[in-house]
Parts: sequence; C-alpha cells; structure tokens
Amino acid sequence: MADYNHRETEQKWQRFWDEHQTYQPEANTDKPKYYVLDMFPYPSGAGLHVGHPLGYIASDIVARYKRLKGFNVLHPMGFDSFGLPAEQYAIQTGQHPAITTEQNRVRYIEQLKNIGFSFDWSREVRTSDPAYYKWTQWIFMELFRSWYNRDTDRAEPIETLLEKFATNGTTDVNAVCDDDTPTFTAAEWNAMSAEESYKITLKYRLTYLADAVVNWCPALGTVLANDEVKDGVSERGGYPVEQKLMRQWMMRITAYADRLLTGLDTIDWTESLKEQQRNWIGKSVGASVKFPVASTPNDYIEVFTTRVDTIYGVTFMVLAPEHELVTQLTTPEQHEAVEAYVNAAKMRSERDRMAETKVISGVFTGSYCINPFNGEKVPIYLADYVLAGYGTGAVMAVPSGDQRDWNFATHFGLPIIPILDAQKDIDKQADNTKEGHYINSGIINGMTYKEATATLIAWLEERGLGRGKVNYRMRDAVFSRQRYWGEPVPVYFKGGLPYLIDESDLPLELPAIDKYLPTETGEPPLGRAEGWKYKGQYEYELSTMPGWAGSSWYWYRYMDPNNDTAFASKEAINYWQNVDLYIGGTEHATGHLLYSRFWNKFLKDRGYVPQEEPFKKLINQGMIQGRSNFVYRVKGTGQEGIAPVFVSLNQINGQDVTPLHADVNIVENDVLDLDAFKAARPDLTENAEFITEPDGRYTVGAEVEKMSKSKFNVVNPDMIVEKYGADVLRLYEMFLGPLEQAKPWNTNGIDGVYRFIRKFWRLFYKDNTDGSSTWLVTDEQPTPAELKILHKTIQKAEGDIDLYSFNTSVSAFMVCVNELTALNCHKRAILQDLVLILSSYAPHITEELWAALGNEPGTISKAKFPTFNPAYLVEDAFEYPIQINGKVRTTISFSLDRAPTEIEKEVLADEIVQKWLDGKSPKKVVVVPKRIVNVVI
Repeated sequence: MADYNHRETEQKWQRFWDEHQTYQPEANTDKPKYYVLDMFPYPSGAGLHVGHPLGYIASDIVARYKRLKGFNVLHPMGFDSFGLPAEQYAIQTGQHPAITTEQNRVRYIEQLKNIGFSFDWSREVRTSDPAYYKWTQWIFMELFRSWYNRDTDRAEPIETLLEKFATNGTTDVNAVCDDDTPTFTAAEWNAMSAEESYKITLKYRLTYLADAVVNWCPALGTVLANDEVKDGVSERGGYPVEQKLMRQWMMRITAYADRLLTGLDTIDWTESLKEQQRNWIGKSVGASVKFPVASTPNDYIEVFTTRVDTIYGVTFMVLAPEHELVTQLTTPEQHEAVEAYVNAAKMRSERDRMAETKVISGVFTGSYCINPFNGEKVPIYLADYVLAGYGTGAVMAVPSGDQRDWNFATHFGLPIIPILDAQKDIDKQADNTKEGHYINSGIINGMTYKEATATLIAWLEERGLGRGKVNYRMRDAVFSRQRYWGEPVPVYFKGGLPYLIDESDLPLELPAIDKYLPTETGEPPLGRAEGWKYKGQYEYELSTMPGWAGSSWYWYRYMDPNNDTAFASKEAINYWQNVDLYIGGTEHATGHLLYSRFWNKFLKDRGYVPQEEPFKKLINQGMIQGRSNFVYRVKGTGQEGIAPVFVSLNQINGQDVTPLHADVNIVENDVLDLDAFKAARPDLTENAEFITEPDGRYTVGAEVEKMSKSKFNVVNPDMIVEKYGADVLRLYEMFLGPLEQAKPWNTNGIDGVYRFIRKFWRLFYKDNTDGSSTWLVTDEQPTPAELKILHKTIQKAEGDIDLYSFNTSVSAFMVCVNELTALNCHKRAILQDLVLILSSYAPHITEELWAALGNEPGTISKAKFPTFNPAYLVEDAFEYPIQINGKVRTTISFSLDRAPTEIEKEVLADEIVQKWLDGKSPKKVVVVPKRIVNVVI
C-alpha cells in the first residue's frame, strides 16, 4: 500500500462494521455489562458542526475501550424527534413534520457514521415513532393509575387507595394530593356515586388536570417551558411570551422531591450539577400561616415562611399579579392601576421576574389583611417578583429582615418595624441556647429562635390558622403543549371528566390535519382533525405531551427496542440495569435530568425497573467554540454609491474600520481566499477594492465566539473528515483540552494531528518512490527501551480513560510514536499493542493495521487490551555521563547494583577514557551514583 489513504480506509471499515453488525452487544452472555449513553440529539436541518461530536467521541472511546477490557457494551443512538422546530417549519411550508424530521435524521446518521462511532444502529429509537411513543403513552397511563403513599414512601396502584377509602375513609390515608382534597368516612365513600368517587381520585393521581400559570406564546400558539423563553420572548422566533392561567395536564413530581434530593448523594455527578438540582428543588422547612382578609374575614391569604419568628415585623403583604384573589381584593379606586400592572406582568417571563433585582415595581390593591398574631391591618400589594406558582403566590413582607422587602417598603413609603434577628445570634453558637431579643415580639419575647418557632407554630395549629410545613421551590411539572408534533395524550373526556383509553388501543397516533395551527376558536391544532373521537363519540385530549416526555425513559427502550409487549423485557432490564456512563450538556440539569430521575423512581416503585437512579456517572462535556474570522471595511465606504474598501489586518495602520465576519471555511492560516469571498458575498464585494499585504495576501483577524451560522464560523465535520480523516477529527477534538472545559476550534491546529497519523503509519510501511510501499514490521524481540516506551503508554492510556482525561492520552501517543521512530522500531511485539491502545481513539487506521498484522477474527474490537507490566518501567541500569576534567567525553551503562569501586575500575579501563588519559594516572575519580562519573587528571 502506498501513503495512507484515509478516505479509502475509513469508508472500507465503516462498510465492514455495518455489514457485520460489529457493535451489537452479545446476547446471553456471562460477560459483565457496560452501558454508555449519549444524550440523544434532536435532528435539526442544520446537521452537525464540529462542536456536536465532542461528547460522542468521548463516549465512543470509553465504549471501545470497555469492549477491549472484556465488557459486553451497549452503546446505542437514537433521536429525540418530536419538537417545535419541525412544527414551525410545517406551519411555514405545509409539509408534514414527519417528512422533515426523517430527512434530518438521515442526514445525522450519515454524518455520525462518517466519524466512525461504534453505535449499535440496530437499536435506534425515535420518540416520534408510534412503536416508541406507544410506551411513552403507557407510562403516562401508569402515572394516572397511581398515587403516592407517604407512609410507604412510594407510588402505588390507585386500587390500594380505593381499598383504604372503602375500609376507613381518609382516616389512615397519608398521601400526596391536592390541597383542597376533602376528608370523608368509609360510609360516606361507599355511598358516593361512581362519578363522585372518581372525581375524588383525580385529586390523588400522579398525573392530573389543574389550572396553572404557564408561559403562553400567542404567536406560536403553545405553552413554552422556561428554558424555551429568553428575555421575555420565545427562543425560537423571538415572539412575545406572557404569563397565563390555563387548564393543563400536570405531573406530581413534588411527591418525589425528598427522594430526588437524597438520591443525589448516591450518584457520581459533578457537585455543581447536583447543586443546581438541589437549588431547583429548593427544600425549605417552615410554617404555613393564614392572614384573614380585613373586608371578608372568612377569606384568607395563605403564606409559607421559613421565618415565622419574624411575623411581628410584617408591615405589608405582596401577592403575585396572577393570584386568584386579585380581582376580589382590588378596590374600585385601584382597579385601573391594578389592571395595567397585571397586564404588564403577563409580558415578563418567570425567569426575568426572578432575576430582576434593580427595578422596583408594584401596585396597591386597596385592601388589607390581618396579622393573626397582633391584629394589625396589613396593606396588600401586587409585585411581579412574586410568582403564582411558587409556594402560595403570596409573601408576608418583613422589611427589617429581607433586602427585597426593605427596598419595596422604602420605595412605597411603607413602615419598617425593627426586629433583631435572633437566628443570626444563635447560628454563631453550637449549642443553640443563647436567647435572642425580639422587639414587639409578643409571646416569643426572650425566647431562642428554636423555641420561638415551635411556640408560634403550636399557637397557629391550636387556632387553625396555620401549621408547620415543609415546602419546595420546585412545582409540579406542566405536561401539556398546544402543539401538533408531539405524543397524543391517551385520554378522552366523558361528562367533562378525563378517562384513559384502553391499553389495547395504544398507540394513539397523531391524526391528519389540514394545517398545523390552532383552530379558529383557539383550540390546539389537534382540534382540526375531522372525526377524531374515541370510539366515535368521546372527545380526545387536544394537547400533546411536552418534548421531555419521550426523553424521560428512552435508555430502557435501547435495552430491548423491538419489544411490542413491554417497554423492555424483564430479562433485558435486569441485565443492563441502568446507565454506567452518561455524557451530555449542562443545559439539561433542571429539565431532562430531573424528569428522567422522577420517571425512573416511579417505574421502580411500580416494580418495572430495579434501580432507583437512571445514570450512575454523568459527565457534562464543554462547548467547542468557534474561531471567527474578520475582514475589515474602511468606514464610509460601501455605502451611498461609494465602492467598498477592505483592508488587510496588518495594513489597517490606525484607519477607522468595521469588522465583518468572513466564512472560516475559506480561510487558511489566517489568509482569506479572496475569490471565494467575493463569490460568497457579492452583496459586500461588488466593485470592492482590497488593500492586501505586500505579498498579495489578505490577512484576516480572529476572535473566539460561540459557533453559529450568523458568525460564519460553523465548521462542518464532513469537510474535516474529507480533508484530514475521521481519525484525525476524533484525535484533534480530544487533544483540544479537558472534556469538561470549553475550548476554541482552530482548523489550523489540526495539521499536527494529521502528521502524527502519518508518522504512526510509517512505523509499519515505508513509501517507495514508485508509489508502492514496503512492509517494515519484523518479528525481532523488543529491547528494554522499546518495552519501556510501550508500557509507559499502556499505563497512561488506561489511567486516562478511567479518569476521562482524553487529551493527555493523545499527547502520550504522540510522544510514544516519536520515541519509537527515533529508535527505528518496527517490531510486531511493540506495534501490535500500540495499535490496540490507539484503537479507541483512531478506529479506522488501527483496524487497517490490525488486519495487516494478520490478526483474526477480522476486527480489532474483538481483541483484548494489552496488560500493563510495571516491571518494564523499573530501571535496572543507568547511563552514566563520563567527564574528563569536567567535560563529558563518553557514556557508559552500569547496572544499578554496581558498587562505586567497580564502576571506577571499569571506567578507567574503558578504551575512550584511556585515550583521554593519554597514559596519565588520574588524580581523583568521583562516582556520584545514578548521576555522573568525573575523572580528574
């Protein structure tokens, strides 16, 4: 074979892997399992850029390595293929979302295969495939058929709740349920009609209908998740988003709040990611307090506070603009101001309202409530920093104890009652016994913080005005989207109540509709389906499931993707258990990762899976940033009939210029291809003058930015693979830096890795002048120096993969090849093991060389990773520099156990030393063990 042809070799082995299904896990094996998984992508029309494969390359290295270490490896890939982008494209073009989704999927698979990933494509799943979402719908149904028993601390079938009702009513029921759930006796329960008792159960089920404040985007006609809203507008399209109270399907994730917290201590995730989830869940211990409304004492405003001991310092009440009592509390005099404020608040996203601290806004309702402890009248205000969905949507304001309340009180001229903070005094002492002094503190004057808290809660509970309570910042999850391109909810309505369809009717598939917009009467797009009714008479739920539904359980489907009787067989689940290594982005910390843990815990409660947590080890890969290039247009040119003038970077010399992005794909070593630039941007370059360097080149500027089409810095991996090879791309992405850190892409830097691959090849082949090549590998025995180089590299590669430190391994490979080249080493015993340790990183060239070395059964993935032998790294000799009167004249190797007297004797007998002595007797010989020998004459 002539010089290494990367395209021919890579395509050859990619065909081989496809034809032989090389990466399918073994069935019925006694091997230990290893499940490595990537967060599966949404197949967008843009395809992959070089930043996308980073995590996939890392997971692929681990998967290949684990195979060589004797594991049965599951390394699948699929697509999160429901989503808003395809639906928006369908709205614009009228083309069914399934068509564009499939086109994009085909493109993604082509690109992924082109990079040589060891995915088992026979297990591919797609969330938009009815055979897949049948089981997403089934899990929804199981949640609907379940309740959360606090006594057993797990979800149970709804039938166990009905048994309790029939026997003892609600007496011994300790459940997670709606706040307004009634109590009743067994006799009352048994006397209820079927419809009445069914309504009661709806307050307990783990998925339920409720009114919720949501991010409503009128232009898109759908509810958006918080992470789909940026600065008050939709991330896609930039349309205004408002807060709106809507009837929605909800998931009772709050039932699992404590388990979601404690489970974080059992998994190997980064502390920063765990902390994000802890903060999102936001567990607080405190009290629920009822403040009667002054004008209608039978009504009350309920608040949750972690500092009930400060209740004597309350000087005003703040409600969320969406609070259910706003209309009732607003007096006629305040109606206009309140209405304007409420409408303005609707246009701000929750994220913006929570983050804003500098702008103080609010409005007085005109009404008052009563502090239950001192009977003082407290004015009721609205402020958009209070959110309806967090806690009770109301905050008792203590300006002397909270900065935001103090700012609000100061702004509106409200009183501030000083209360010394006993908690701060107590926190300084380990025994928690020092008495704090509360001013105007009524029944708690002179008590410690703990005593005061207990006393106040007891007082509230005795009078039915409140209770001790554990609260969570996390809310139940909204599970409805007013879209077409999502999983239909397997529910129909009879008499206004929701019922599940029969399991035998799954999957409930998306119906055909004429266009992908809400109906003229405001119903979701599914309302356009003609004759779409359950059993021909009952209305279906018209909302679809959110994007996170299908991604909350997909790792189980990979275990048994073609099963049509279960989401996966017991045998498959019991073998694969859960994911050993999961790699993906940090942006999913409080979305996908939280919902996945919730669904996994639910499935365990119901006996379908054995593990509490879905992902043992999680790594968030860093972002590969783009290296943008800029051309410089002289200001005042290129407008109003003046031809544009572009000046090369080194010729600017103080001129006032405007930097403009240039496509990085037409720049090489910071030199712009002028012809390509003119052809690509005729809008900028018509009649343009280019002031170049003296040698005629146009030099561009550079800056690191996020990779994006608008910045013309997107690098297509297909171009890199075509020019340099997939192995070079894989090695270079790992070489850029630690996996978890952000790093800039620079195509100029890839040449070093490209040369390394060819240098590695030349350990096996010599290129001849006639275009042929000569096989260099011999069966000679390796020297100690060669074995030392090899085993040092084996040790490094093995240790680095275990630590997920891939960049340092690539450096070690380069050092190894350089050292073996310097020794002119072409020995099979060395090179065969080197091929194996490099194969996880560069699978194509190593497959080719493995075959050339004559190995069977034909693919390196069936081989065994070399065993590190520390004995080869033990030094048994030292090469002593021999100085004659302070100058090194030769070197002599001595075993480490040689005595200094023996070393001196042999040095003086050495032929070269004898030459420099020239018959003279040395005055002194100094032997420094493992350092040097100095002969003084």
